[in-house]
Amino acid sequence: MGFQQLLNALSTGASKSAEASRLAYLEGEYHPSILKSVPGVKNLGRQQRAPKEPAKNLGLDEADAPLPEGFSMVVETQEELQGIPLGYEGHLKRLGVSFKETPIEALGAFGTRLLTDLTNDGTRGVYWRYNDPRALVDIAGRKVIGAKAYEELGPTKTGLIGASIIIPATAAAGHYDLLNPGELFRPKGYAQAYAEEGSEDRRETSQPVPELFERFFLGRTGRPLNYETAKKDIPSLTPERYGNYMRNYYQDKGFLGLIKATPENLQGVPEVRMLGVPVTIPSATAAIGGIAGAATAIKTAPTVRASFKRGLAGAALGSGAGIIAGNLANTVLAAKATEQKLPTVGQYEIMQ
Repeated sequence: MGFQQLLNALSTGASKSAEASRLAYLEGEYHPSILKSVPGVKNLGRQQRAPKEPAKNLGLDEADAPLPEGFSMVVETQEELQGIPLGYEGHLKRLGVSFKETPIEALGAFGTRLLTDLTNDGTRGVYWRYNDPRALVDIAGRKVIGAKAYEELGPTKTGLIGASIIIPATAAAGHYDLLNPGELFRPKGYAQAYAEEGSEDRRETSQPVPELFERFFLGRTGRPLNYETAKKDIPSLTPERYGNYMRNYYQDKGFLGLIKATPENLQGVPEVRMLGVPVTIPSATAAIGGIAGAATAIKTAPTVRASFKRGLAGAALGSGAGIIAGNLANTVLAAKATEQKLPTVGQYEIMQ
């Protein structure tokens, strides 16, 4: 098999995986977790809502959700049909993808399913729902973008649109620093979670794989560095700001121990922590702008295919505009705080 044929087979498998995910979503699948392929966890994350009316033998009304051009089901007999389960795995098999018959297409499908899982919080959705800011963004996105778009595009494409909102929003919140790949995107002012025990510089990690997992999958920033090391990352950091933040981080109980807020984090901007996950003004405005941009772009697109491309562009532009607006808000708040600290003309004259 030539290189181009290999790419074509992987691409075909990816396309069929996206379509199988869409069909499974219409049957009621909410969290497209790749763990469903593991024996014993087939019903993991099933959506708690009534699925579409099961139509005929395929478990889906073909008139209600027609297959894309060039796709066809391979099952022809009732005997064959009864041996294939419903859900993602069943639809993928009906589309002619299996590791036994089409291993390269199956590999492309597996990679796409994993991407669908990550961008839809498929596996993460099993243990979080309303206890993480990213889950709340996902819920808001589904409401604003609308159920029709999710049915037409499917979890893979809507997941990619969601990722183009979540990635800039979480970066703006300080979950990771995209400009710091040399230290596995460690955010400024925070230690690596897996720094060597007793090491002098906790900005270095000894276990890169779990480090990346915690940073990007669980959203953990790590603990704050000591003042001297943190100041190397953040030259504007002052002892007063550092001390206030450390008291808030370790001693403030917040609201029921779940939510903490501080007017100045290590970077000197307002921050709210939801179960330890940071949220800032730019991250919130990035999420709002991204959702609004994606929804507007999708709803004004002339075709389903165009709605995916427009949705990606709308999400990216909206998130970018939201970050700019949030940073401007932080600048205004910082200016007001500085004005309040400065003495008035009368106070200045008294001090002379």
